[in-house]
Amino acid sequence: MATEASTSAAAGAGGGSWVEGMSADNIKGLVLALSSSFFIGASFIVKKKGLKKAGACGVRAGVGGYSYLYEPLWWAGMITMIVGEVANFAAYAFAPAILVTPLGALSIIISAVLADIMLKEKLHIFGILGCVLCVVGSTTIVLHAPQEREIESVAEVWDLATEPAFLFYAAIVLAATFVLIFRFIPQYGQTHIMVYIGVCSLVGSLSVMSVKALGIALKLTFSGMNQLMYPQTWLFTIVVVVCILTQMNYLNKALDTFNTAVVSPIYYTMFTSLTILASVIMFKDWDRQNPTQIATEMCGFVTILSGTFLLHKTKDMVDGLPPTLPIRIPKYADEDGYAAEGIPLRSAAEGIPLRSPRAAE
Repeated sequence: MATEASTSAAAGAGGGSWVEGMSADNIKGLVLALSSSFFIGASFIVKKKGLKKAGACGVRAGVGGYSYLYEPLWWAGMITMIVGEVANFAAYAFAPAILVTPLGALSIIISAVLADIMLKEKLHIFGILGCVLCVVGSTTIVLHAPQEREIESVAEVWDLATEPAFLFYAAIVLAATFVLIFRFIPQYGQTHIMVYIGVCSLVGSLSVMSVKALGIALKLTFSGMNQLMYPQTWLFTIVVVVCILTQMNYLNKALDTFNTAVVSPIYYTMFTSLTILASVIMFKDWDRQNPTQIATEMCGFVTILSGTFLLHKTKDMVDGLPPTLPIRIPKYADEDGYAAEGIPLRSAAEGIPLRSPRAAE
């Protein structure tokens, strides 16, 4: 009995057990992140049905029409997406970024499955395998995610953000961003996909840290400890706004220049990797874990990346086609004439932060 008790206590302290290891805040963040994935994944299907319905009796969005603004179904999809993004924002206030951010890949599964059921867009067998890999990777990360550290004021978050290690990371990010914007984008922006995506991913890692800080401030304020009187809260708010606007600008440029099916997996990989790195540096997520748990989380992350890549790579394949037949994905319109839409990864493309790209309607 004593051995069992000590084992349970050790598992709880290490964060590796589902029952003892996950704190109440981690569970709340997990539920919010899963809800966010469902709402955002479903919103793309509802919006696309609204686009098709509006295009049947007006000018299609793919050729510059705005008749979808009069379509209730499209607005239902937008409201669903906003609900999902709000849930995602709240998830960062309760759980570490290393848990919340990778779960954005689950919206791919929701969208792919609903597209197969509601839009009759056939999901290839390799796409199903990609979905399975995303589920396995997400489950692995959830079961081994670190505990959310206890923070009692936004000033404490500011202290973490102003430590030398994170200041060094932020300086590198800002320097790299300015170099990309002023040196490489004018010359290579229209030909090299990594230029636009690099800016979005670098800035995105800072935006997630600021969103998490702002979320913590709001959570504490709603619990009775007013954080709005601290100037740090408003400074984090300014950083969030600036980062989101920057992400929106360059992500839309990337989506307008390159195929969504190419932009989405690359952006998801870079954005999630840099976000996890920033969280590890600022919030010291891995300080509360042993090497085995860290290695397991990284394996889960690589599994998600593999599933995401496989799902995007095969999403336009049709069973029975010769494997050597080239599949070309048009940039602006699909074979029905409607605007091309990538399977969603959460992002700032719609004006709300966090998670990876989607095509703008």
